[in-house]
Amino acid sequence: MMKIISANLNGIRSAAKKGFFEWMAAESADFVCVQELKAQVGDMQPEFLAPGGYHGHFHYAQKKGYSGVGVYSKQEPNAVYIGFGNEEFDAEGRYVRCDFGKLSVISLYCPSGSSGEERQAAKFRFMDVFLAHLNELKASGQEIVICGDWNIAHKEIDLKNWKGNLKNSGFLPEERAWFSHVIGEVGYVDAFRCVEPAAEQYTWWSNRGQAWAKNVGWRIDYHVTTPAIAAKAKRVAIYKEQRFSDHAPLTIEYSA
Repeated sequence: MMKIISANLNGIRSAAKKGFFEWMAAESADFVCVQELKAQVGDMQPEFLAPGGYHGHFHYAQKKGYSGVGVYSKQEPNAVYIGFGNEEFDAEGRYVRCDFGKLSVISLYCPSGSSGEERQAAKFRFMDVFLAHLNELKASGQEIVICGDWNIAHKEIDLKNWKGNLKNSGFLPEERAWFSHVIGEVGYVDAFRCVEPAAEQYTWWSNRGQAWAKNVGWRIDYHVTTPAIAAKAKRVAIYKEQRFSDHAPLTIEYSA
Protein backbone atom coordinates (compact mmCIF):
# COMPACT_ATOMS: atom_id res chain seq x y z
CA MET A 1 0.00 0.00 0.00
CA MET A 2 1.04 3.60 -0.67
CA LYS A 3 -0.10 5.97 2.08
CA ILE A 4 -0.34 9.71 1.42
CA ILE A 5 -1.38 12.43 3.87
CA SER A 6 -2.39 16.01 3.09
CA ALA A 7 -2.44 18.47 6.00
CA ASN A 8 -2.91 22.22 6.13
CA LEU A 9 -0.99 23.12 9.28
CA ASN A 10 -2.03 26.77 9.64
CA GLY A 11 1.49 27.39 10.91
CA ILE A 12 4.10 24.65 11.15
CA ARG A 13 5.39 25.93 14.49
CA SER A 14 1.88 25.95 15.95
CA ALA A 15 1.08 22.47 14.61
CA ALA A 16 4.35 21.13 15.99
CA LYS A 17 3.45 22.35 19.48
CA LYS A 18 0.11 20.55 19.17
CA GLY A 19 1.77 17.21 18.40
CA PHE A 20 1.62 17.04 14.61
CA PHE A 21 5.05 15.50 14.13
CA GLU A 22 4.48 12.83 16.77
CA TRP A 23 1.26 11.91 14.98
CA MET A 24 3.01 11.98 11.61
CA ALA A 25 5.71 9.60 12.87
CA ALA A 26 3.08 7.16 14.16
CA GLU A 27 1.21 7.26 10.83
CA SER A 28 4.38 6.34 8.91
CA ALA A 29 3.00 7.50 5.56
CA ASP A 30 5.07 7.26 2.40
CA PHE A 31 4.36 10.91 1.58
CA VAL A 32 3.09 13.82 3.68
CA CYS A 33 2.09 17.02 1.89
CA VAL A 34 1.78 20.08 4.13
CA GLN A 35 0.42 23.56 3.47
CA GLU A 36 0.35 26.94 5.19
CA LEU A 37 3.75 26.64 6.81
CA LYS A 38 3.66 30.34 7.74
CA ALA A 39 7.44 30.16 8.04
CA GLN A 40 10.60 31.20 6.23
CA VAL A 41 13.69 29.05 5.85
CA GLY A 42 15.22 30.61 8.96
CA ASP A 43 12.21 29.54 11.03
CA MET A 44 12.51 25.88 10.07
CA GLN A 45 13.96 23.82 12.90
CA PRO A 46 15.82 20.55 12.11
CA GLU A 47 12.80 18.50 13.19
CA PHE A 48 10.67 20.44 10.68
CA LEU A 49 13.12 19.96 7.81
CA ALA A 50 13.77 16.23 8.22
CA PRO A 51 11.46 14.73 10.87
CA GLY A 52 12.22 11.12 11.75
CA GLY A 53 14.38 10.54 8.70
CA TYR A 54 11.90 11.95 6.16
CA HIS A 55 13.25 14.03 3.29
CA GLY A 56 11.59 17.45 3.16
CA HIS A 57 11.31 19.89 0.26
CA PHE A 58 9.64 23.27 0.70
CA HIS A 59 8.42 26.37 -1.10
CA TYR A 60 8.40 29.43 1.15
CA ALA A 61 6.44 32.63 0.57
CA GLN A 62 8.39 35.85 0.29
CA LYS A 63 5.97 37.47 2.73
CA LYS A 64 6.68 36.60 6.35
CA GLY A 65 4.20 34.41 8.20
CA TYR A 66 2.32 33.58 5.01
CA SER A 67 1.47 30.50 2.96
CA GLY A 68 4.28 28.00 2.20
CA VAL A 69 4.07 24.31 1.30
CA GLY A 70 6.18 21.17 1.61
CA VAL A 71 6.47 17.51 0.69
CA TYR A 72 7.91 14.92 3.09
CA SER A 73 8.93 11.57 1.63
CA LYS A 74 10.61 8.45 2.95
CA GLN A 75 12.80 8.25 -0.14
CA GLU A 76 14.68 11.07 -1.77
CA PRO A 77 12.95 12.27 -4.95
CA ASN A 78 14.85 12.09 -8.20
CA ALA A 79 13.59 15.56 -9.18
CA VAL A 80 12.13 18.52 -7.27
CA TYR A 81 10.29 21.54 -8.69
CA ILE A 82 9.75 24.58 -6.47
CA GLY A 83 6.92 26.67 -7.89
CA PHE A 84 5.12 26.10 -11.18
CA GLY A 85 6.61 28.92 -13.23
CA ASN A 86 4.29 31.83 -12.48
CA GLU A 87 6.00 34.86 -10.95
CA GLU A 88 2.99 36.24 -9.08
CA PHE A 89 2.01 33.02 -7.33
CA ASP A 90 5.44 31.47 -6.97
CA ALA A 91 6.27 34.48 -4.78
CA GLU A 92 3.49 33.27 -2.47
CA GLY A 93 4.96 29.78 -1.87
CA ARG A 94 2.13 27.60 -3.17
CA TYR A 95 3.62 24.61 -5.01
CA VAL A 96 6.19 21.85 -4.56
CA ARG A 97 6.46 18.87 -6.92
CA CYS A 98 8.60 15.84 -6.10
CA ASP A 99 9.13 13.12 -8.71
CA PHE A 100 9.77 9.49 -7.87
CA GLY A 101 10.23 7.87 -11.24
CA LYS A 102 6.88 8.05 -13.03
CA LEU A 103 5.07 9.30 -9.91
CA SER A 104 4.77 13.02 -9.16
CA VAL A 105 3.62 14.03 -5.66
CA ILE A 106 2.60 17.68 -5.40
CA SER A 107 1.72 19.84 -2.40
CA LEU A 108 -0.58 22.71 -3.36
CA TYR A 109 -2.09 25.66 -1.53
CA CYS A 110 -4.59 27.54 -3.68
CA PRO A 111 -5.33 31.15 -2.80
CA SER A 112 -8.33 32.06 -0.72
CA GLY A 113 -10.57 34.88 -1.90
CA SER A 114 -12.47 35.28 1.34
CA SER A 115 -10.69 38.43 2.54
CA GLY A 116 -12.11 40.63 -0.21
CA GLU A 117 -12.48 41.45 -3.90
CA GLU A 118 -8.74 41.94 -4.48
CA ARG A 119 -7.86 38.46 -3.26
CA GLN A 120 -10.82 36.92 -5.08
CA ALA A 121 -9.51 38.49 -8.30
CA ALA A 122 -6.08 36.99 -7.51
CA LYS A 123 -7.73 33.61 -6.94
CA PHE A 124 -9.36 33.78 -10.37
CA ARG A 125 -5.99 34.68 -11.92
CA PHE A 126 -4.45 31.70 -10.16
CA MET A 127 -7.18 29.40 -11.45
CA ASP A 128 -6.49 30.52 -15.02
CA VAL A 129 -2.74 30.03 -14.95
CA PHE A 130 -2.86 26.87 -12.86
CA LEU A 131 -5.35 25.27 -15.25
CA ALA A 132 -2.79 25.63 -18.02
CA HIS A 133 -0.21 23.98 -15.76
CA LEU A 134 -2.61 21.14 -14.92
CA ASN A 135 -3.04 20.49 -18.64
CA GLU A 136 0.74 20.42 -19.12
CA LEU A 137 1.15 18.00 -16.21
CA LYS A 138 -1.53 15.71 -17.60
CA ALA A 139 0.14 15.69 -21.00
CA SER A 140 3.53 14.80 -19.46
CA GLY A 141 2.61 11.15 -18.99
CA GLN A 142 3.45 11.23 -15.27
CA GLU A 143 1.15 9.63 -12.71
CA ILE A 144 0.15 12.55 -10.50
CA VAL A 145 -1.13 13.10 -6.96
CA ILE A 146 -1.88 16.74 -6.09
CA CYS A 147 -2.54 17.03 -2.37
CA GLY A 148 -3.62 20.17 -0.71
CA ASP A 149 -6.00 22.93 0.20
CA TRP A 150 -7.80 23.93 -3.00
CA ASN A 151 -10.01 26.43 -1.13
CA ILE A 152 -13.06 25.24 -3.11
CA ALA A 153 -15.91 23.06 -1.87
CA HIS A 154 -16.92 21.28 -5.05
CA LYS A 155 -20.53 20.21 -4.51
CA GLU A 156 -23.42 20.87 -2.13
CA ILE A 157 -22.50 17.67 -0.26
CA ASP A 158 -19.07 19.18 0.48
CA LEU A 159 -20.15 21.85 2.97
CA LYS A 160 -22.76 22.05 5.69
CA ASN A 161 -24.43 25.38 4.91
CA TRP A 162 -24.29 25.34 1.11
CA LYS A 163 -27.40 27.48 0.60
CA GLY A 164 -25.93 30.28 2.67
CA ASN A 165 -22.60 30.19 0.83
CA LEU A 166 -23.65 30.38 -2.81
CA LYS A 167 -22.24 33.93 -3.09
CA ASN A 168 -19.19 33.34 -0.89
CA SER A 169 -15.62 32.62 -1.93
CA GLY A 170 -14.93 28.91 -1.92
CA PHE A 171 -18.39 28.00 -3.20
CA LEU A 172 -18.90 30.46 -6.06
CA PRO A 173 -20.40 28.97 -9.23
CA GLU A 174 -17.28 29.93 -11.21
CA GLU A 175 -14.98 28.18 -8.72
CA ARG A 176 -17.08 25.02 -8.67
CA ALA A 177 -17.33 24.95 -12.48
CA TRP A 178 -13.55 25.30 -12.70
CA PHE A 179 -13.06 22.38 -10.32
CA SER A 180 -15.58 20.32 -12.29
CA HIS A 181 -13.55 21.06 -15.42
CA VAL A 182 -10.33 19.93 -13.71
CA ILE A 183 -11.82 16.59 -12.65
CA GLY A 184 -13.86 16.28 -15.82
CA GLU A 185 -12.54 17.48 -19.14
CA VAL A 186 -8.92 17.82 -18.03
CA GLY A 187 -9.07 14.26 -16.75
CA TYR A 188 -8.15 14.32 -13.08
CA VAL A 189 -10.07 12.52 -10.32
CA ASP A 190 -11.17 13.47 -6.79
CA ALA A 191 -9.73 10.28 -5.26
CA PHE A 192 -11.56 10.67 -1.94
CA ARG A 193 -14.93 10.38 -3.64
CA CYS A 194 -13.87 7.14 -5.32
CA VAL A 195 -14.00 5.56 -1.86
CA GLU A 196 -16.29 7.71 0.32
CA PRO A 197 -19.61 8.97 -1.13
CA ALA A 198 -21.14 10.06 2.19
CA ALA A 199 -22.07 13.58 3.27
CA GLU A 200 -20.52 15.48 6.20
CA GLN A 201 -16.96 14.59 5.25
CA TYR A 202 -15.31 17.90 6.09
CA THR A 203 -11.66 18.93 6.39
CA TRP A 204 -11.94 22.57 7.52
CA TRP A 205 -14.00 24.37 10.16
CA SER A 206 -14.25 28.09 10.80
CA ASN A 207 -12.97 29.32 14.15
CA ARG A 208 -16.16 31.34 14.48
CA GLY A 209 -19.10 30.17 16.56
CA GLN A 210 -19.04 26.48 17.34
CA ALA A 211 -18.29 25.24 13.84
CA TRP A 212 -15.97 22.45 15.02
CA ALA A 213 -18.23 21.28 17.85
CA LYS A 214 -21.28 21.27 15.58
CA ASN A 215 -19.36 19.87 12.55
CA VAL A 216 -20.33 22.85 10.40
CA GLY A 217 -17.47 22.32 7.99
CA TRP A 218 -16.21 22.41 4.43
CA ARG A 219 -14.36 19.78 2.37
CA ILE A 220 -11.66 21.87 0.70
CA ASP A 221 -8.63 19.56 1.06
CA TYR A 222 -8.23 16.98 -1.69
CA HIS A 223 -6.12 14.34 -3.35
CA VAL A 224 -6.57 15.18 -7.04
CA THR A 225 -4.96 12.41 -9.09
CA THR A 226 -4.60 10.87 -12.48
CA PRO A 227 -7.18 8.11 -13.13
CA ALA A 228 -4.77 5.18 -12.69
CA ILE A 229 -3.84 6.39 -9.19
CA ALA A 230 -7.45 7.09 -8.23
CA ALA A 231 -8.43 3.57 -9.26
CA LYS A 232 -6.04 2.27 -6.59
CA ALA A 233 -7.57 4.29 -3.72
CA LYS A 234 -8.67 1.80 -1.06
CA ARG A 235 -9.04 3.57 2.29
CA VAL A 236 -9.65 7.17 3.28
CA ALA A 237 -9.53 8.87 6.67
CA ILE A 238 -10.09 12.39 7.98
CA TYR A 239 -8.27 12.55 11.30
CA LYS A 240 -10.17 14.47 13.97
CA GLU A 241 -9.07 12.90 17.26
CA GLN A 242 -6.51 15.68 17.73
CA ARG A 243 -6.60 19.22 16.39
CA PHE A 244 -3.36 20.44 14.87
CA SER A 245 -4.98 23.37 13.02
CA ASP A 246 -8.35 24.53 11.67
CA HIS A 247 -7.98 21.77 9.04
CA ALA A 248 -7.95 18.00 9.62
CA PRO A 249 -5.35 15.78 7.92
CA LEU A 250 -6.69 13.78 4.98
CA THR A 251 -5.16 10.33 4.43
CA ILE A 252 -5.69 8.04 1.46
CA GLU A 253 -4.14 4.61 1.06
CA TYR A 254 -3.57 3.30 -2.45
CA SER A 255 -2.85 -0.26 -3.49
CA ALA A 256 0.62 -0.82 -4.92
